[in-house]
Amino acid sequence: MSAAGKPRQQRRALHGVLLLDKPIGFTSNDALQKCKGLLRAEKGGHTGTLDPLATGLLPLCFGAATKFSQVSLDADKAYRATLRLGQRTTTGDAEGEIVEDTPVAVDQAAIEAACARFTGPIDQLPPMHSALKHEGRALYDYARQGIEIERPTRAVTIHRIDIVEWHAERLVIDVQCSKGTYIRTLAEDIGAALGCGAHLSALQRTAAGPLHLRDAVTLEALQAMSEAEREARLLPADVLLQGWPEVRLPDDEAGRFLTGLRRRVQLADAPRVRVYRVANADPDDGLAFLGSAHITAGELIADRLLSPLEVQARTPATRLQETP
Repeated sequence: MSAAGKPRQQRRALHGVLLLDKPIGFTSNDALQKCKGLLRAEKGGHTGTLDPLATGLLPLCFGAATKFSQVSLDADKAYRATLRLGQRTTTGDAEGEIVEDTPVAVDQAAIEAACARFTGPIDQLPPMHSALKHEGRALYDYARQGIEIERPTRAVTIHRIDIVEWHAERLVIDVQCSKGTYIRTLAEDIGAALGCGAHLSALQRTAAGPLHLRDAVTLEALQAMSEAEREARLLPADVLLQGWPEVRLPDDEAGRFLTGLRRRVQLADAPRVRVYRVANADPDDGLAFLGSAHITAGELIADRLLSPLEVQARTPATRLQETP
């Protein structure tokens, strides 16, 4: 029994990916634990931290899907960022104290030039107000004590920056970037290039690899659903591997593959493929996801495999629309 006198809900083995539109004010772990409870899932994890200030796409993996969460962690991301020009803060975002207030005297050409300057491969200095660890402690712990830690820059790639809206001190941009990019740092760097300073006033993640915010559910909507409706929002684990080449194996070969044995295939070398079992004569009937692998010298070599029980318990093979 719980402290409130109500029977505790029994957790269960649940497999799949939930695309959540994280609300503002929640840490990624807060959102994960809330959804984990709503689904009564035994095992779950998120695929990349969003700050409490940020909203938007947070893929949550449950059960067997957690085996492939690294794919989403490593994927390119897309964001809509709102910059407040003319103000610098202690944290680089709206949660910090204003440390400099400068009149904004820029034009469209200057903004375009500043955005172009930070497009492509760049080196970023991680902010002190971040969860990066130094001697076992998060950098933000040191920052709160007024301690500055020397830290190396990291190489990231900004694939593109599109100006969505600009009016006076408010600049809205869409950013497509590699993993590990700090949008707060990008906002500060753009402000510095403009000569007026800037901080990040709002941030929304719109995509992570092939996954898109348009397919996500809000926490409020999820709470209002029945348990069956919540479970229906789960996507199969292979949704994380969209865009990878497919390998389809007949029943006997699939069984051997699931034991970790290498299989000979008449296919070109590939660094990563998704593997399926075809159970019947119809190639799309009985298609079951088995795991990830790579192909070297004509051999299919397993990387991450589902267990036979996880294959049987898979969620329906729902396919999302590919993101252009």
